[in-house]
Amino acid sequence: MDYLAAHWLDILTTILGLIYIWLEYRASIALWIVGIIMPALDIWLYWTHGLYGDAGMAVYYTIAAIYGYIVWKFSKKHGQQTSEPMPITHFPMRLLVPTTLIFLGIWGLTYWILINYTNSTVPLLDAFTNALSFVGLWALAHKYLEQWLFWIIVDAVCTCLYINKGIPFKAMLYGLYVVIAVMGYFKWKKMMKPQSTDNHEDRLPT
Repeated sequence: MDYLAAHWLDILTTILGLIYIWLEYRASIALWIVGIIMPALDIWLYWTHGLYGDAGMAVYYTIAAIYGYIVWKFSKKHGQQTSEPMPITHFPMRLLVPTTLIFLGIWGLTYWILINYTNSTVPLLDAFTNALSFVGLWALAHKYLEQWLFWIIVDAVCTCLYINKGIPFKAMLYGLYVVIAVMGYFKWKKMMKPQSTDNHEDRLPT
Protein backbone atom coordinates (compact mmCIF):
# COMPACT_ATOMS: atom_id res chain seq x y z
CA MET A 1 0.00 0.00 0.00
CA ASP A 2 2.88 2.34 0.76
CA TYR A 3 4.23 1.67 -2.73
CA LEU A 4 0.88 2.45 -4.33
CA ALA A 5 0.54 5.60 -2.23
CA ALA A 6 3.97 6.74 -3.39
CA HIS A 7 3.32 6.00 -7.07
CA TRP A 8 -0.43 6.62 -7.45
CA LEU A 9 0.00 9.58 -9.80
CA ASP A 10 2.49 7.65 -11.91
CA ILE A 11 -0.01 4.75 -12.11
CA LEU A 12 -2.99 6.97 -12.93
CA THR A 13 -1.23 8.84 -15.72
CA THR A 14 0.07 5.52 -17.05
CA ILE A 15 -3.50 4.19 -17.32
CA LEU A 16 -4.57 7.40 -19.06
CA GLY A 17 -1.57 7.07 -21.34
CA LEU A 18 -2.64 3.60 -22.41
CA ILE A 19 -6.12 4.88 -23.22
CA TYR A 20 -4.58 7.81 -25.12
CA ILE A 21 -2.29 5.69 -27.31
CA TRP A 22 -5.14 3.24 -28.06
CA LEU A 23 -7.33 6.12 -29.22
CA GLU A 24 -4.46 7.56 -31.27
CA TYR A 25 -3.86 4.14 -32.86
CA ARG A 26 -7.50 4.13 -33.93
CA ALA A 27 -7.24 7.76 -35.11
CA SER A 28 -10.14 8.65 -32.78
CA ILE A 29 -10.79 12.30 -32.01
CA ALA A 30 -11.50 11.26 -28.42
CA LEU A 31 -7.73 11.03 -27.91
CA TRP A 32 -7.67 14.81 -27.46
CA ILE A 33 -10.03 14.66 -24.47
CA VAL A 34 -7.66 12.28 -22.68
CA GLY A 35 -4.84 14.43 -24.05
CA ILE A 36 -6.10 17.37 -21.99
CA ILE A 37 -6.49 15.50 -18.69
CA MET A 38 -3.31 13.40 -18.75
CA PRO A 39 -0.70 16.16 -19.23
CA ALA A 40 -2.42 18.34 -16.67
CA LEU A 41 -1.63 15.62 -14.11
CA ASP A 42 1.83 15.05 -15.60
CA ILE A 43 2.86 18.62 -14.77
CA TRP A 44 3.04 17.79 -11.06
CA LEU A 45 4.47 14.29 -11.62
CA TYR A 46 7.41 15.49 -13.68
CA TRP A 47 8.10 18.57 -11.57
CA THR A 48 8.41 16.51 -8.38
CA HIS A 49 10.93 14.22 -10.09
CA GLY A 50 13.13 17.01 -11.41
CA LEU A 51 12.08 16.68 -15.06
CA TYR A 52 11.43 20.38 -15.47
CA GLY A 53 11.52 20.34 -19.24
CA ASP A 54 8.90 17.60 -19.31
CA ALA A 55 6.79 19.54 -16.79
CA GLY A 56 6.91 22.58 -19.03
CA MET A 57 6.02 20.47 -22.06
CA ALA A 58 3.06 19.01 -20.16
CA VAL A 59 1.66 22.55 -20.01
CA TYR A 60 2.15 22.79 -23.77
CA TYR A 61 0.52 19.37 -24.27
CA THR A 62 -2.58 20.48 -22.41
CA ILE A 63 -2.95 23.58 -24.56
CA ALA A 64 -2.01 21.71 -27.75
CA ALA A 65 -4.64 19.04 -27.06
CA ILE A 66 -7.31 21.74 -27.16
CA TYR A 67 -5.81 22.97 -30.45
CA GLY A 68 -5.66 19.41 -31.83
CA TYR A 69 -9.30 18.78 -31.05
CA ILE A 70 -10.33 21.99 -32.80
CA VAL A 71 -8.23 21.18 -35.89
CA TRP A 72 -9.51 17.60 -36.18
CA LYS A 73 -13.09 18.74 -35.61
CA PHE A 74 -13.32 21.87 -37.71
CA SER A 75 -10.33 22.15 -40.08
CA LYS A 76 -10.54 20.81 -43.62
CA LYS A 77 -7.89 19.33 -45.89
CA HIS A 78 -7.89 19.42 -49.66
CA GLY A 79 -10.51 17.02 -51.00
CA GLN A 80 -12.11 16.38 -47.62
CA GLN A 81 -15.89 16.12 -47.67
CA THR A 82 -17.91 18.09 -45.14
CA SER A 83 -19.40 14.99 -43.54
CA GLU A 84 -16.17 12.99 -43.21
CA PRO A 85 -13.45 13.24 -40.53
CA MET A 86 -10.10 14.81 -41.35
CA PRO A 87 -8.15 12.33 -43.51
CA ILE A 88 -4.65 11.06 -42.76
CA THR A 89 -2.12 12.57 -45.16
CA HIS A 90 1.65 12.67 -45.66
CA PHE A 91 3.84 15.32 -44.07
CA PRO A 92 4.32 18.03 -46.74
CA MET A 93 7.91 18.14 -47.99
CA ARG A 94 7.79 21.94 -48.09
CA LEU A 95 7.60 21.92 -44.28
CA LEU A 96 10.66 19.72 -43.72
CA VAL A 97 13.27 22.49 -43.53
CA PRO A 98 11.26 24.95 -41.39
CA THR A 99 10.19 22.12 -39.07
CA THR A 100 13.82 21.03 -38.63
CA LEU A 101 14.89 24.59 -37.87
CA ILE A 102 12.07 25.00 -35.34
CA PHE A 103 13.05 21.71 -33.68
CA LEU A 104 16.71 22.75 -33.38
CA GLY A 105 15.73 26.18 -32.07
CA ILE A 106 13.42 24.74 -29.40
CA TRP A 107 16.03 22.14 -28.43
CA GLY A 108 18.67 24.80 -27.97
CA LEU A 109 16.39 27.18 -26.08
CA THR A 110 15.06 24.48 -23.76
CA TYR A 111 18.59 23.25 -23.06
CA TRP A 112 19.71 26.79 -22.19
CA ILE A 113 16.76 27.25 -19.83
CA LEU A 114 17.38 23.93 -18.10
CA ILE A 115 21.09 24.65 -17.68
CA ASN A 116 20.62 28.16 -16.34
CA TYR A 117 17.38 28.02 -14.37
CA THR A 118 16.95 24.46 -13.09
CA ASN A 119 18.98 21.72 -11.44
CA SER A 120 18.13 19.19 -14.15
CA THR A 121 20.63 16.33 -14.33
CA VAL A 122 19.67 15.36 -17.88
CA PRO A 123 19.29 18.72 -19.67
CA LEU A 124 20.42 17.61 -23.13
CA LEU A 125 18.08 14.62 -23.44
CA ASP A 126 15.26 16.34 -21.56
CA ALA A 127 15.47 19.26 -24.00
CA PHE A 128 15.72 16.89 -26.98
CA THR A 129 12.57 14.92 -26.16
CA ASN A 130 10.63 18.08 -25.46
CA ALA A 131 11.66 19.75 -28.71
CA LEU A 132 10.83 16.67 -30.78
CA SER A 133 7.56 16.22 -28.89
CA PHE A 134 6.67 19.81 -29.76
CA VAL A 135 6.84 19.17 -33.51
CA GLY A 136 5.43 15.66 -33.11
CA LEU A 137 2.30 16.90 -31.41
CA TRP A 138 1.87 19.57 -34.07
CA ALA A 139 2.15 16.87 -36.78
CA LEU A 140 -0.42 14.76 -34.92
CA ALA A 141 -2.78 17.74 -34.72
CA HIS A 142 -2.62 17.93 -38.53
CA LYS A 143 -3.03 14.15 -38.83
CA TYR A 144 0.18 13.53 -40.76
CA LEU A 145 1.23 9.88 -41.03
CA GLU A 146 4.87 10.66 -40.26
CA GLN A 147 4.02 11.95 -36.79
CA TRP A 148 4.50 8.34 -35.64
CA LEU A 149 8.19 8.50 -36.61
CA PHE A 150 8.72 11.42 -34.25
CA TRP A 151 7.08 9.52 -31.41
CA ILE A 152 9.12 6.36 -31.92
CA ILE A 153 12.27 8.37 -31.21
CA VAL A 154 10.76 10.37 -28.35
CA ASP A 155 9.30 7.30 -26.65
CA ALA A 156 12.55 5.32 -26.84
CA VAL A 157 14.57 8.14 -25.26
CA CYS A 158 11.90 8.82 -22.62
CA THR A 159 11.87 5.16 -21.60
CA CYS A 160 15.55 5.41 -20.70
CA LEU A 161 15.08 8.76 -18.95
CA TYR A 162 12.23 7.58 -16.75
CA ILE A 163 14.08 4.43 -15.73
CA ASN A 164 16.99 6.63 -14.70
CA LYS A 165 14.68 9.01 -12.80
CA GLY A 166 12.83 6.30 -10.88
CA ILE A 167 9.42 6.57 -12.54
CA PRO A 168 8.93 2.85 -13.30
CA PHE A 169 5.33 2.80 -14.49
CA LYS A 170 5.85 5.73 -16.82
CA ALA A 171 9.00 4.02 -18.13
CA MET A 172 7.05 0.84 -18.92
CA LEU A 173 4.34 2.93 -20.58
CA TYR A 174 6.82 4.62 -22.90
CA GLY A 175 8.48 1.31 -23.68
CA LEU A 176 5.06 0.08 -24.78
CA TYR A 177 4.58 3.34 -26.70
CA VAL A 178 7.57 2.47 -28.89
CA VAL A 179 5.93 -0.78 -29.96
CA ILE A 180 2.53 0.81 -30.47
CA ALA A 181 4.04 3.72 -32.41
CA VAL A 182 5.54 1.28 -34.91
CA MET A 183 2.19 -0.52 -35.17
CA GLY A 184 0.38 2.81 -35.39
CA TYR A 185 2.48 3.92 -38.35
CA PHE A 186 1.43 0.89 -40.40
CA LYS A 187 -2.16 1.10 -39.13
CA TRP A 188 -2.49 4.72 -40.26
CA LYS A 189 -0.78 3.92 -43.56
CA LYS A 190 -3.47 1.32 -44.29
CA MET A 191 -6.19 3.78 -43.28
CA MET A 192 -4.99 6.42 -45.74
CA LYS A 193 -7.09 6.98 -48.81
CA PRO A 194 -5.41 6.48 -52.21
CA GLN A 195 -3.73 9.75 -53.10
CA SER A 196 -1.80 11.26 -55.94
CA THR A 197 1.97 11.60 -55.66
CA ASP A 198 1.54 15.24 -54.65
CA ASN A 199 1.07 15.84 -50.95
CA HIS A 200 -2.35 17.06 -49.88
CA GLU A 201 -2.03 20.11 -47.66
CA ASP A 202 -4.34 21.97 -45.32
CA ARG A 203 -6.44 24.77 -46.69
CA LEU A 204 -5.76 26.63 -43.49
CA PRO A 205 -2.27 28.06 -42.87
CA THR A 206 0.11 25.58 -41.21
